Amino acid sequence: MGTTAGIVLAGGRSTRMGQPKAWLEWHGSTLLYRAAAVLARTVDGPVVVVAAPGQELPPLPPAVTVVEDPVEGLGPMQGLAVGLAAVADRAETAFVCSTDMPFLHPAFVRRVLRALPEGTDVALPVARGFRQPLAAGYRTTLAGLVRDLLAEGDLRPGMLFKHCEVVQLDDAALLADAELARRDPALDSVVNVNSPDDYTAARERPEPEITVECFGALARNGGHRPRAVRAATLGAAASAAGLTLDRHIVAALNGDQVTRDERLPLVAGDTVAFLSADAGG
Repeated sequence: MGTTAGIVLAGGRSTRMGQPKAWLEWHGSTLLYRAAAVLARTVDGPVVVVAAPGQELPPLPPAVTVVEDPVEGLGPMQGLAVGLAAVADRAETAFVCSTDMPFLHPAFVRRVLRALPEGTDVALPVARGFRQPLAAGYRTTLAGLVRDLLAEGDLRPGMLFKHCEVVQLDDAALLADAELARRDPALDSVVNVNSPDDYTAARERPEPEITVECFGALARNGGHRPRAVRAATLGAAASAAGLTLDRHIVAALNGDQVTRDERLPLVAGDTVAFLSADAGG
């Protein structure tokens, strides 16, 4: 599969929402920060956000870069062309998503990208009854073809699929992946937030269930025992454990990624271990 990248399309007009979706809050993070950070913790290559000309964006994770779409109003195909071109020299494939997917799970991203063997151009989920071109995997070499189609006036992703090799992944194919079936059995990863009602419903959904553990000096009074809590960010997980992230405490996510980023998004099934930095953490 080679190096994988992440692309978040943030330049939509948010007409139905009535306000910029990138800035909307969901359990302690903006929708854009969460989408970009979920990709950053999943792929092994660059993550870029494609913005409209002059678009103001909320803060982003440190490793995420912004590329500006030079043309406004051409829809997701234009953003796709810009995003693929921005990462083409650093990654063979990319997962492309919109900014408004608060339930996107790394297991979904990995499953989609694994469906891009040599010879396949697009891994297109057909999940929950709909094609999902903005939760799909693309070969970065498609950037030129997308530009050519745009020049001919083809603004719909469906036109791209007629010109390349596409593998479609229905619910059964997606959920054949054991990790995805366990962590996101309803395929909520593809749920997006288009209207105020959608946003209200998304905010009413509970935070993901994760496991927290404490070690060393932090494990007093039985605190070393793993326990389930609900938290959508590392900061919320620390609060649930009665801790405040500071220079004295670090967290290990799923046994490897060590961080103090309180805005780091958490997803169902994560394990967060807190330990004292003074004790070698």
